[in-house]
Amino acid sequence: MRLCRIPLRPVRNAHASLMLTAVFLGGLPAASQAAYVTPKSQAAFEQAKQPSPRVKPGAAAVAPKPSDAFPWKRRIVTTVFWIGEKPAANNPVPNDKSSWDARWVHNYGGYDNPDPSGRRGYIPAAFIPRQNPFYVALPYNDVSGGRTKPEAAKVIPWFKDSFVRPGASVCKGRWIAIHHRGRIAYAQWEDVGPFRTDHWEYVFGEERPAPNRNGGAGLDVSPAVRDYLGMKGKDVADWKFVDVSQVPPGPWRRHGDNNDFVNVRRRTAIILASDTRAESPAANID
Repeated sequence: MRLCRIPLRPVRNAHASLMLTAVFLGGLPAASQAAYVTPKSQAAFEQAKQPSPRVKPGAAAVAPKPSDAFPWKRRIVTTVFWIGEKPAANNPVPNDKSSWDARWVHNYGGYDNPDPSGRRGYIPAAFIPRQNPFYVALPYNDVSGGRTKPEAAKVIPWFKDSFVRPGASVCKGRWIAIHHRGRIAYAQWEDVGPFRTDHWEYVFGEERPAPNRNGGAGLDVSPAVRDYLGMKGKDVADWKFVDVSQVPPGPWRRHGDNNDFVNVRRRTAIILASDTRAESPAANID
């Protein structure tokens, strides 16, 4: 699945590849980073600070403009879920698979044990996850029956920039910020719920989450998010979508084949290794 990925053009030398990584990962001083802000990107940033249009409940599906800032969803009842979770009274659907990944447990690397005694930092103690342990679920799926939903192109702000082919989600992997009691964690959207799969008016608009058996919960967060924010099993948090360029350094950038930052580091390492071999004297011997 492709989503909000920053295209990487071939880099022909080690210095350039290091600069690319530094800019993307926030590794340069502010003064150096300023050199990479173009008039076009600055204009887009200024536009993004303007208030977004209001979406009335029950209104026809209309997408916000791509330049609109994503507003915070305030005081959303938030529950905890985890990869490999068994079905229960308040969670009738097992989490061995996600709405977008039929082999979620396998691809993650195992059971994301929520018990603090079974965790090491923000990851399970038994293994190093192959996907980002900072993940969430929101109650909208842009795909149904292997097809992109008709309203998706109208209601998802980034649809045009991220669409690859019919049936491929443009929501999977999207980054969000979660605020709780003065701390902010960042995570990727990797599943759908709680309870609903069609509530775009809340996810992208201004409706509140619909009533449900979990007290109107509108956000599920992983054990890693719970632990970073110090949340309870059911709590209240604020959240909003963010662009990948707005994700700061933190434990959410360390792990996962689905993690934009991990993939950039891996690609840069490959480029550096290739450049090193090419510049080695031994490589130039006929």
